[in-house]
Amino acid sequence: MTSLLCAEQCSWRCRGPKPVDCCNEHCAAGCTGPRATDCLACRAFNDDGICKDACPPLKRYDSILHQVVENPNAKFTFGATCVKACPHNYVVTEGSCVRSCSNRMYEVKENGIQRCKDCDGPCPKACDGVRFGTLINTIAINASNIDLFKDCTKINGDVVILESSFTGDPHYNIPPMEPEKLENFKTVKEITGYLMIQFWPKNLTSLSVFENLEIIRGRTTFSLAVVSLKHLRWLGLRSLKEVSAGVVAVKKNPELCYVWKDQWAHLFRSTDQTIKIRQYSCLCDTERNNQTCDTECTDLGCWGPGPTMCLSCRQFNRKGRCVVSCNLLQGEPREVEVNGSCVQCHPECLLQTRSLTCSGPGPDKCSQCAHVKDGPHCVPHCPHGVQGEGGKLVWKYADRMGQCQSCHQNCSEGSLAHSTLAASVIGGLLLLVIVSLIIFVLLRRIQIKRKRTVRRLLQEREVKTQLFILHLKRDR
Repeated sequence: MTSLLCAEQCSWRCRGPKPVDCCNEHCAAGCTGPRATDCLACRAFNDDGICKDACPPLKRYDSILHQVVENPNAKFTFGATCVKACPHNYVVTEGSCVRSCSNRMYEVKENGIQRCKDCDGPCPKACDGVRFGTLINTIAINASNIDLFKDCTKINGDVVILESSFTGDPHYNIPPMEPEKLENFKTVKEITGYLMIQFWPKNLTSLSVFENLEIIRGRTTFSLAVVSLKHLRWLGLRSLKEVSAGVVAVKKNPELCYVWKDQWAHLFRSTDQTIKIRQYSCLCDTERNNQTCDTECTDLGCWGPGPTMCLSCRQFNRKGRCVVSCNLLQGEPREVEVNGSCVQCHPECLLQTRSLTCSGPGPDKCSQCAHVKDGPHCVPHCPHGVQGEGGKLVWKYADRMGQCQSCHQNCSEGSLAHSTLAASVIGGLLLLVIVSLIIFVLLRRIQIKRKRTVRRLLQEREVKTQLFILHLKRDR
């Protein structure tokens, strides 16, 4: 084993004892020259033979658009190497190639690249339904399989709920299912087969556990069957947007209201689809004539009582709730009208009292910024050290009007940072000099005063001595 003593000027490795033999700061081992391409091994990442602290980022600051955009020269980290594309069996998350997505993220393909995205609500999860996959021999939902549907967003197959689902099946040693377990279906957005319900708990007056169901594919002869539910008052399928194929049958539900053939037409995607409704409630006919739907619902109807059950809104829609008006000049959060919906203004918009807070949902649509403005966009702070074109860092500061301005090209860490640092250093040095001068003057004055006191005492003593000698001579 041998060791090489590097010159004091070398910060890391070297290839000789002289200052000119220092390796580049990005080298982890030895080197053949002073450049980042001469390293035998990299400290951080290797980008096509060049050692770097980091790979080219996925985003960069566009000085023309005044916002962060996709970087066309971006690369991903694969171990200690920068690659233009991850291997086909890997996914991308935060600029790195990984084997699988982390919790609260799901895999999606964008622009030909498999990426991990944050879940907006429940993460997408496909589960096997009745007569499909692991439940191929199952005839209905029951206590033995209901937990398999927890957090599912898509069910491949059918959903069948019968009386035996709640009473149990002693022959197969299946216990009764608790009605609370139906809450597992609250995350379901799509059913590829059909939804059949022939029995329902007395304490549930609607099918609210399926309130987030958006699509029923109906890949059989029918798509939805709600039959013989004695205590059902309304369907409550407020998120349903499509019934792709198959017949819809709603029959023998004596207390069920808010069901008309007209409301299903816009959900069908095939010309041969039909709706079969056969109800026995005279009460519902009377209520229908009195417009049982909320006053904010249009004539298309509703899925139940209240402004959240409308098929479409008469005025405006605020996150699934029909309202008379948006929060344009009062109320929080402030909103703007966009295609019949109330859309919240961007958080960087400053709340206005007598005028519109924004003209659109983006940060460039604010009437006034809450903090600072970079180009047309309201932002919480000006760019500080954000990578721009050509790998250069972008530094900006806010002027008196709150507008972000570019720092001088000679600034390396922003004019505000340098000004503050310089002012702090100069102020500190001045304070140190002033304190030192004051201490020096005080000590000097004390020293001079002591000298004068000692001199006076010596002089007085000398005078007294001479007088004493004179008195002795006179006495003789």
